Amino acid sequence: MKSRSIIAIGASSDPNPLPKAVEKTREFAKTLARYRDDVLLLTGGDGGLMKIACEEFVKRGGMTIGIIPLEDEEVGEHHPRYSPYNTIRIFTGITYQARSIQIARSCHAMVILGGGAGTVIEAFLAYLYQKPLIVLTNTGYPSDKLAEFWEDGYLDHRRITKAYFVEEPAEAAELAYRLTRS
Repeated sequence: MKSRSIIAIGASSDPNPLPKAVEKTREFAKTLARYRDDVLLLTGGDGGLMKIACEEFVKRGGMTIGIIPLEDEEVGEHHPRYSPYNTIRIFTGITYQARSIQIARSCHAMVILGGGAGTVIEAFLAYLYQKPLIVLTNTGYPSDKLAEFWEDGYLDHRRITKAYFVEEPAEAAELAYRLTRS
């Protein structure tokens, strides 16, 4: 049986995500789905951009894993944070914030698609856990400012793992795939 790479996304769970970020998320997931036989898409299992990415990926034959936080374990299908596109749902019994640790530790690469504080935390966790990090820029979300913290692609003097900042979502997907396969 062939091993699959796990590519995680850090993304806003806002019920009405920003249009520019929605467009970029769709393009990212469509491109990543070309590698559906080699990749699993890992998310926080919520709505917003996570749901959009999973929908596009699943519609093209991909499999997703949703790490469901304690707060969302009982939400119904009409709740804005519910996503029917989690192929595999893992009920963690842990909070939103603790879930981010599980996502960052379990992936082979992390792609930031746009979001606020939780998404930014996931970027920092990916760095600390030595996971290749790709940040999609010009989404309209606060995560666009992450480049200000990284110098030459590194967050600090330890140079743990390089972060890549890209504006094009297809490039982010291709880069994530290449980094997990090398």
